[in-house]
Amino acid sequence: MIPTPIRHAAPRHARTPAYGPARAVYLPRLADAVASSMATYTVPLLVLGTTDSSSLTGVAFVLAWGPRLCTFGLAGSAVDRLGAGRVFRMAACARAVVVGLAAPVLLLVGDTAAAVVVMLLAACTGFLTEFSYIAAESVGAVASREAAGGAHRVQSVLLGIDQAAALIGPAAGGVLLQWGGSSGMLAAISGLSILSAVITPHIRQPVPEATPSLLRGLRSGWSTLRALPMLAYLVAGLALSNLALGVLQAATPVVLMKQLGQSSASVGLVWSAAAAASLLAVAGARIAIDRWGLVRTGRVASLITVAPCFALAHADSYPAYLLLIAVFMAGDSALAVVLRTLRSSLIPAEVFGSTLSLTVLILLLPFPLAGVVMAAVAPADLDAVITACAVLQCLGLALAFVRAGRLRPSRGKHRRAARR
Repeated sequence: MIPTPIRHAAPRHARTPAYGPARAVYLPRLADAVASSMATYTVPLLVLGTTDSSSLTGVAFVLAWGPRLCTFGLAGSAVDRLGAGRVFRMAACARAVVVGLAAPVLLLVGDTAAAVVVMLLAACTGFLTEFSYIAAESVGAVASREAAGGAHRVQSVLLGIDQAAALIGPAAGGVLLQWGGSSGMLAAISGLSILSAVITPHIRQPVPEATPSLLRGLRSGWSTLRALPMLAYLVAGLALSNLALGVLQAATPVVLMKQLGQSSASVGLVWSAAAAASLLAVAGARIAIDRWGLVRTGRVASLITVAPCFALAHADSYPAYLLLIAVFMAGDSALAVVLRTLRSSLIPAEVFGSTLSLTVLILLLPFPLAGVVMAAVAPADLDAVITACAVLQCLGLALAFVRAGRLRPSRGKHRRAARR
């Protein structure tokens, strides 16, 4: 499906190793995605179990996502300068060390110090995950471009890997946290991080003659995004959708454990069920895009995402909550296939790292905001907050796909912007 890469005159992140897609792209991404998923969904559970505070759980959510906003430009610039493989390995190794050190520390300190440690852990894992994510996305985009007309198929495979990791990570993390304590869960994250670094191929690449500065990279990314209105509208709409997703991610441990009396393993099961539904949605999106195109598929996915978000504000039982989250994530995953396909096909290779970082920044901004909302709002008011987020999500996605339907991708315009 992916032809042998041509290894000349391309940015460092745009060179796929000659190991085949499974060895060079899919296996490292799977190991890293499982570690990232486990950290994303179980560190808030660790915070809630350590502090027993919904407000501090929201603060931890801010600390997990906030550093990603500070490093989005650094990550893109590092990928453009050093190469995706090197950045990926460095980030994975650093996360393994940080998480591995946190496990024994939590066993030795008291409750107050443990609360500080888990907060710092949330910040460090968020910071390092951003680097590995940008690097992995850059390699995946290369595979998509090499597949030409099959770009959406490659992106559906990559997203399927991410969703498979999301299926494994929360459930495994919740079970490990409940039965093995913090040490077992953190040891698993550290081991998976080491594995992803070890299996990533080492490729010798010449040092580029000139490397753009961070500020210049950001300007190039912004110019490129402005020249691609179809992509820009979709990114803006999905940013509002991510606000709803962020609030749900931050609120779910509190809703299930405090209001519905469920265990940490049950919280993990919710997100694993959502990942299973997402896998089916990714496969369906691939077929739908082949048959009906990106815009029509995106509109249907938007409806599937918005409807359960409104209903979640009124879910009063664990099965109902699990089902609605699963439907919500199914629609969100189909939207992600649409976004990734447009992003990989429209953004020029020479500025992909910087432009990808900018789009990631816009899409990540709502997550720390969701943590702030969670920290400031009383648990009794969560239903009203989820409803307000559903309204914003509906308006954003409606605008995105109404405007996208009137636009057509333009290759020449954005290539001129990339050269500025």
